[in-house]
Amino acid sequence: MNCKSKVHIVPHSHWDREWYFTIEDSNILLVENLDALLEVLEQKTSFPGYVFDAQVSVIEDYLAVRPENRERLKSLISQRRIFIGPWFTQTDSLLVNRESVIRNLLYGVRGAEAMGHSMKVGYLPDIFGQNAYLPSFFQEFGIQYSVLQRGVYDDQVPRDLNFTWVSPDGKEVKTNYIYFGYGPGKFLEPSAAYFTERLNPILEALEQKNTSTNQILLPAGGDQVLIRAAFPETVQWLNQHDPSREYVLSDYEAFMKETWCGAGFKERLEGELIAGQKARIHSTIRSQRVDLKMLNYHVENKLLYVLEPLACIASALGFKYPVMWMNRIWKLLFDVHAHDSIGGCNSDDTNRSIEMRLIQSERMIDGLCNVLKKQLARAALHNEEGGDLLVFNLLPRHREILQPIVVFTRDSQFWLQDRSGASLEAMVVRQDYIDGGRQVLVTAEGEQEVKAPGYYRTELLVRTEVPAMGYTTLRVKEGKRLEHWAPVREPVIQNEMYRLEWENGEMILEDLRSGRRISGLLRFEDAGDAGDSYDFSPLAGADSLFGSTCELVDVKQGALSSLLTVRHTMKVPNHIDERALGKAEQELVIETAFELRQGEAYVRVKHVVDNSVRDHRLRVLLRHQGEHTWADQAFTALRREKVNPHWQNWREKGFAEAPVPIYPLENYVVAEGQDGQLGVITEGLKEYELLEEELALTLFRSVGQLGKDDLAWRPGRASGINNKVVETPDAQLLKPLSFAYALHIAEGPFRAEEWSKMAEEYIGHATAYHLQTLNTFEERLERFELPQPINQAPVEFSLLSVEGKVLFSALKRSEEGDGIVLRLFNPGDEDEPVMLHSELFAEIQRTTLAELPTPDSVNSIAARGYMTLKCLTEKE
Repeated sequence: MNCKSKVHIVPHSHWDREWYFTIEDSNILLVENLDALLEVLEQKTSFPGYVFDAQVSVIEDYLAVRPENRERLKSLISQRRIFIGPWFTQTDSLLVNRESVIRNLLYGVRGAEAMGHSMKVGYLPDIFGQNAYLPSFFQEFGIQYSVLQRGVYDDQVPRDLNFTWVSPDGKEVKTNYIYFGYGPGKFLEPSAAYFTERLNPILEALEQKNTSTNQILLPAGGDQVLIRAAFPETVQWLNQHDPSREYVLSDYEAFMKETWCGAGFKERLEGELIAGQKARIHSTIRSQRVDLKMLNYHVENKLLYVLEPLACIASALGFKYPVMWMNRIWKLLFDVHAHDSIGGCNSDDTNRSIEMRLIQSERMIDGLCNVLKKQLARAALHNEEGGDLLVFNLLPRHREILQPIVVFTRDSQFWLQDRSGASLEAMVVRQDYIDGGRQVLVTAEGEQEVKAPGYYRTELLVRTEVPAMGYTTLRVKEGKRLEHWAPVREPVIQNEMYRLEWENGEMILEDLRSGRRISGLLRFEDAGDAGDSYDFSPLAGADSLFGSTCELVDVKQGALSSLLTVRHTMKVPNHIDERALGKAEQELVIETAFELRQGEAYVRVKHVVDNSVRDHRLRVLLRHQGEHTWADQAFTALRREKVNPHWQNWREKGFAEAPVPIYPLENYVVAEGQDGQLGVITEGLKEYELLEEELALTLFRSVGQLGKDDLAWRPGRASGINNKVVETPDAQLLKPLSFAYALHIAEGPFRAEEWSKMAEEYIGHATAYHLQTLNTFEERLERFELPQPINQAPVEFSLLSVEGKVLFSALKRSEEGDGIVLRLFNPGDEDEPVMLHSELFAEIQRTTLAELPTPDSVNSIAARGYMTLKCLTEKE
């Protein structure tokens, strides 16, 4: 361009909450750095502002140590001199639940606004790939701009580093791609040598890549850096010594507003951004420390799909919604969800802290669920009409569900009765006799021990109908024997949908609706991993080993479920050195249980591995000749090709990492080809690849180092830490591991709404509670006394119901406490009508994700879109 360039220098600090160091290390440094930042900004009015990484969590941690500085900090944030928000922590949006991303923004924006201002830029300086729905999420929080580093191919932005980024639902944000990352101005100094040798070449490159604007963005910061107090003088020097440009100290809001004012940027990028050309996205980090990723998945699901809707049901009946507990749990999870943290690319000390946060979160969730269920059961089962068992349906539609339930009885024989007195379909999955132990009685003569009678703990599968977003009551009646699993001779199990057979060491799956048969349904691939905690790296000269044949272990049949168990035994190297020598003497045993439940459209699969092998990657390979895949992300599914078109000559083109076609998923992935579809709905497994004749689902990686140079798919320096290798023996995962997913095959073209509905059913969205006095240890708080806030509740209850093909995302208390918030979504390609029914609320209004009113219709959800509804003011 002919006009003079204006260089916006943005001073900032990128704050990793934890990494190869712990969060305690980080917070001690944080207090020192923020103390210094306050001093410089208060004393130096020539320093206009500083971006503190768009995170609110660091501000909360600082104020926990320096509460006396709240007003000083608040004043600078209100004056737009310190920029925080919109994130609570900078989450890895490809590894957590869509609702976790939304809540992270909700807590971040509200927390930043409470301190004076939330930055109106969706800032993504270091996230390992960008979720397709981030533009939509940002827009719903009133954010029109985004600045990001990773995920863009050069050929996507051939003319400008500014582009319009569009979500699958059509919402968009104005975006800047920081081509040289967030640190090109980190060491800015007023010297001719620095300007000539380092700064000027960067600015010339940026000018060449911005053909439609003279506004140039130069981020000037780095990881955990101190404020550069001399920057105002440095900028003055640059203006004196480089008359061809204008230099200003700026911020991201000011830069984006000025750059996009009247600009006609033509580039439009749609959906996810997961390119690893200029900046690494670590496409195989999604299987690193998979134990933590699976634990996070289960904790998220308990919170979102059990506790939150259960608390909404209880609050509608007069119980108190546990607001402060929810806040504590969510903030613990947000610390887990930061991009390094959930990635697992951390020291062992840090990963132990992450695991403990997840355990603490789960304990709180379990305890709150226990209290709410028990108090609800006492109120609903207060008389003979009620029964002894509550079953909750936590989806907004009436359902017949097949629910696992635990009951306690004196007699081993019993049956279940619904409210009409009819006997329910049920089967015993497991039954154990529990010794009653001894009770201690205090008498005038002293303590006396009295033997308590024993009882039975029984795990059941029960089929029953339950109202929408509510509960029903059942009765446990003793004296009638329920059917148990029974061993069968034939190596076959079957339900209405599938027939699964073991024959000559392999599994055969038949779809009874279409007649399609898949022989050699699955096998296992074990590959040497010469990588580190960021990236898988194939070991040169060492081929993968395969476990193709299996032995039959057990077959059991019941009224509602059947189970077939097999065992694969592989001979593999014990560690990387043995693998390089071709030595394979260690046994790797994988036991797989296949379960078919009556009425379910999928095969439940569970693999159990006691891993004793180092430096390897284990994948399950599911036979299907697919041409491309579909995988869900947030509110729809994304299509991905088998071969990445950027693969050819990637090294010669200087890619930061190989563009391997290994992709993330949120809940499911489907391989589609001429023979139809084969897909899996996983429980926290996040990585897959489509091979020539198989769909490869990564179970886990086992590596023992953080930081290696020159990997096969990642040339050059180690990621993150230069000249330092951190040993991480815990990341070898030398322990028992289990992996669960559902397998489904289908005919015809892929339909996101069908797969999303199946994933919703597989997740369950249900729970149960047996009100009894025999066992006081099944749930953590059972044995302690509890107050009873209300004494009476209906024996059957429905909070609300939804008509239409739309699906459920969340039900929670509104942030203002004036009602509840329901979020629904439509993953399909056509708009879907929706109708909400409830007798409890006087008004229903549509809101943004920020829970602010919007004039949009409440009657339909756009294709690949979502809708947030606030149900206001309970009727008298």
